[in-house]
Amino acid sequence: MALTLDQALTGISGILVTPYDEAGDIDPYRLAPIIDRALGAGMHMPVVNGNTGEFYALTTDEACAMAQEVVDMVDGRAPVLAGIGRGIRDAVKLAKVSAEAGATALMVHQPPDPFVAPRGVVDYLNAIADASGGLPMMVYLRNDTIGTGAIADLCAVEGVKGVKWATPNPMKLAAAKAACDPNIVWVGGLAEVWAPTFYAVGARGFTSGLINIWPERSMAIHAALEAGDYPKANTLIADMEPFEDVRAQEMNGTNVTGVKAALQAIGKDCGPTRAPSAWPLTAAQQATMEGFLKTNKLI
Repeated sequence: MALTLDQALTGISGILVTPYDEAGDIDPYRLAPIIDRALGAGMHMPVVNGNTGEFYALTTDEACAMAQEVVDMVDGRAPVLAGIGRGIRDAVKLAKVSAEAGATALMVHQPPDPFVAPRGVVDYLNAIADASGGLPMMVYLRNDTIGTGAIADLCAVEGVKGVKWATPNPMKLAAAKAACDPNIVWVGGLAEVWAPTFYAVGARGFTSGLINIWPERSMAIHAALEAGDYPKANTLIADMEPFEDVRAQEMNGTNVTGVKAALQAIGKDCGPTRAPSAWPLTAAQQATMEGFLKTNKLI
């Protein structure tokens, strides 16, 4: 039986890549074996149109298609979180399509517009909620400089169920958590490496790009953290640090590149990344990635 949304939010939000075919067009069904393996390992919630899915490299129509196809492939086995963002009209369209496709909830990307007002984001969230018919929302926070008060205002919007915290500032996370409704779920948004730090100040669950490659390891880390076994979690994380180190290079511009290069190496080719993401890995980066995969018997 699929988990409830509340259960899934405290688990692993697996950020799926967006596959491309040889012509560079989206090819969603290349995800089928990746989704099947991750769900078989216990992944709590697949996420379509996240940043590991190159959300900002897709057209809005492509993002709509990805939401529809991923919900179809998951086929009720788990709640599906669908990424929403861009200008307000595109965000509203994508929210409506994602809701109609059967997404369980929406992950609302922090608007990258240079003139974002925190109170304007409240209006943005309300418009998305209206377009989706009231689907629950997770606020994706990549910049915490808006301040604790503004974060609390976002969390007070009706329908906001959680925050994906993707800034390396655990004390600001703790302050924001204390200022908001205790029913809000705070999810570590910087993958496995940061998960213990965020758990220590009250987050639950974490996002993962590793889930595309090695879901069993992500699940083991989650289980250790839920049990409060930080030494075990840190030992498990240490084995995957080369993977995340490659992804963090070039101003984080190899983030998705690393995942897709690893997928190619393990025989689950999802195509290259789109510019301005870096492609391919450099020779040194590729050697590090292949070393990681061989050391952990993934190839």
